[in-house]
Amino acid sequence: MKKYAICGVSNRALGMFIKPMLTTFSDHKIVSLLDHDEARFDACKKRFPTLAMTPVYFPEEFQMMVEREKPDAVIVAGRDDTHVDYIMKALENNLDVVTEKPMVTTAEDARKVMEAEKNSEGSVKVTFNYRYNPYHRKIKEMILDGKLGRITSVDLNWYIDTYHGASYFKRWNRYRERSGGLSIHKSTHHFDLVNWWLNDVPEEVFAYGSLHYYGEEGEWNPLRESGRYCGTCHVKDRCHYYQRWNNRSESRTVHDDHLQQDMMNGNQAMYTNYRPDACIFDDDIEIEDTYAATIKYKKGALLSYSINFSLPYEGYRLAINGTKGRIETMEYHEPSRIPFQFPKQKIDYFPLFGAKESIEVVETEGGHGGGDPLLLEELFLGRDPLRNYDILAGTEAGAYSIAVGEGVWRSVQEKRPISIESLLNCKEKSRK
Repeated sequence: MKKYAICGVSNRALGMFIKPMLTTFSDHKIVSLLDHDEARFDACKKRFPTLAMTPVYFPEEFQMMVEREKPDAVIVAGRDDTHVDYIMKALENNLDVVTEKPMVTTAEDARKVMEAEKNSEGSVKVTFNYRYNPYHRKIKEMILDGKLGRITSVDLNWYIDTYHGASYFKRWNRYRERSGGLSIHKSTHHFDLVNWWLNDVPEEVFAYGSLHYYGEEGEWNPLRESGRYCGTCHVKDRCHYYQRWNNRSESRTVHDDHLQQDMMNGNQAMYTNYRPDACIFDDDIEIEDTYAATIKYKKGALLSYSINFSLPYEGYRLAINGTKGRIETMEYHEPSRIPFQFPKQKIDYFPLFGAKESIEVVETEGGHGGGDPLLLEELFLGRDPLRNYDILAGTEAGAYSIAVGEGVWRSVQEKRPISIESLLNCKEKSRK
């Protein structure tokens, strides 16, 4: 039996880790909860009564927690900017770490974690669940089988709908110091996926980015007045973003993994002095909602990447080109939020010389396209003996995904290409 401390008692911690550990993976024991907000302990124990007697600690009591509860590992699932402190303290105590993505929020902190791991008996695993999606695993297998030959270029365009996209601007993600910006908080998922597919490391990035939809200059802003909240807003009947997902009787429910419905309309039961429904048109929003970037890889492949956080539907388009062929696929996410018919995802393979093949992948249930359950199995049961390639990510994967994300943002600000190695070596430490 392995003993775990939960650092950051967030919604993600409750749903992704605590619930499965109390049910499916009950051989693993939760010995303590750590967070800065006492309300989260109460919410957690109310939802999971079996944890009623589990000791709780605040961040400044981390060392006391380790000495008293003697965990073997920590699970880091708090706000992004808290990750680095928990990871570093765990490694100092030779503990293993399982952390949500992004591993940390800056390339400099990523370098610190990599160095700390080298000097520790503990290790760090980053929960990039998109790798475990059956389509993404199939793409990896096709590349490993040589179907594409040497990869020359990748086109990846990611679309976030107005519900999910707006949620980032209602919450703490709107502040760069807490999330690193969306090129880190969200796009690290995508950069890691490409890095893993290519089995390569990014070398240089050049990018453009802007705030087009949200903030006080947003075209759909019904009133220039900061400080409103959706649950109590006096102009929400004139807000297209609100009305798209809520009818006037407020009886409509919308599914989203990232924003719990019971926390809307001012219900703050799980958090102290925090609301996840701040106005998306506030004047303190300081992150971008649109990016386009080109990333050069060490082995020569080029990635053309874009992401938009305010679109009519959610999903992505992907094409990977190689010396022996090309694959194409498009996925639509959250079908309950798409107001039109759309095709089921498949992978189209075009050999450079030969007939096209269409591949329908066997899907699995669970969050993130079936990726979450497989990730949990690998974390708590070990690697699948039937799989002959690695999926679970470590510190280097976490670091390179963050460095690309920071490189995107720096390139936008500085209007020049950014060297990934210079970020991880911390030759450019200033955050402009």
